[in-house]
Amino acid sequence: MTEKKLNAIYAKLCLCTVFRKVTQKPLFKAFEQYCLADTPNEKRKAYAAFAELVYEDGGSLTDSVIRLVSEDENVYVKCVAADKIPDKNIETAARKELSAFALFGALSRKDFAEDMDENEGDLPDFLSVNADMGGVYDERLKNLHKYGYGIFSSRCMFRLSDEKEIEPIVSADKTSMAQFIGYEEQRGKVVENTRAFLAGRPAANVLLCGDAGTGKSSTVKAVANEFFSEGIRLIEIRKDQLRYLPNVMAKVSGNPLKFIIFIDDLSFNKNNDDFSRLKAALEGSASATADNAVIYATSNRRHIIKESFEDREGDDVHRNDTLQETLSLSERFGLTVLFSKPDKKLFLSIVRELAKRNGITMDENELDIQAEAFAIRKGSRSARCAEQFINSLL
Repeated sequence: MTEKKLNAIYAKLCLCTVFRKVTQKPLFKAFEQYCLADTPNEKRKAYAAFAELVYEDGGSLTDSVIRLVSEDENVYVKCVAADKIPDKNIETAARKELSAFALFGALSRKDFAEDMDENEGDLPDFLSVNADMGGVYDERLKNLHKYGYGIFSSRCMFRLSDEKEIEPIVSADKTSMAQFIGYEEQRGKVVENTRAFLAGRPAANVLLCGDAGTGKSSTVKAVANEFFSEGIRLIEIRKDQLRYLPNVMAKVSGNPLKFIIFIDDLSFNKNNDDFSRLKAALEGSASATADNAVIYATSNRRHIIKESFEDREGDDVHRNDTLQETLSLSERFGLTVLFSKPDKKLFLSIVRELAKRNGITMDENELDIQAEAFAIRKGSRSARCAEQFINSLL
């Protein structure tokens, strides 16, 4: 009876069309290897490989299946995301396949033991329950603007690879807003702009500029983490990849999520071709923008363009026009937030709070003296310098 059950589930999975990419995942391939195995030992090995994959994903077969189905990028979810009514045949197929995945996700060690005529206790065990796969998936569909689909469904931060593909950042920065000390006004501006972006209100492209080590990049990443559950995703592109900005915008356009295109440490030489590409995006060029994306950039330079005194003198006939062109890029950001080097009072406040968080009980006066001496050796005060000082004590 169980043998027929396993074969029947495998047959249903073989007919998957809407969720076909899900059945190509290693977990399902391992189940296929089991179902196609001819000898008892081949079945035992296939079962062990199957259980190993379940363990690697947390130990619950049901949870693994739900995650794979929920993250799948297919014709059905794309249609719903575009506010279109799926074709009747596609809808029917999707519902049948979700039922098949529910049966697969509910399989237990007992089912495999009976199939192999083995003692259940001899087999490695895993968790599984009967889940309403259709109901779970419908809940995802109702909240696509928060959950997303495909690679964007479970990760917050992404990068553009050298092959021009958007890929998840596996060890993404986990910085949270609660970790910061000082600069509340500056971060508040970025947070409010992001809230407006999520709410569908006009939101600005943002330039975070100022001294090194003041938390500009960390602020952008913390904002992405803060609003992940509300539908924000961050895609980081290097300044040498700006030529691919239109491609990135095209890939995310129409996606129900909201995207922060993050460009860190932005600066240009005056003859850099990428200058015009970024300018086009900031000015709203149709080929370089998407309604669901904003640009957040950081720079240690207020005017972004590196210029010399020779540039100011120049030999252009319309020298003033050229000068204004290079200085105006930063003005094309709707919001500019300045992170200045902290004064002594703020620097010591940051040091004291970090010491407290890390359980350092040094006398406050002695802590201040050592912190100032450390900053002098480093050449400047900054939030990064304060953190480095605390790490040196630890």
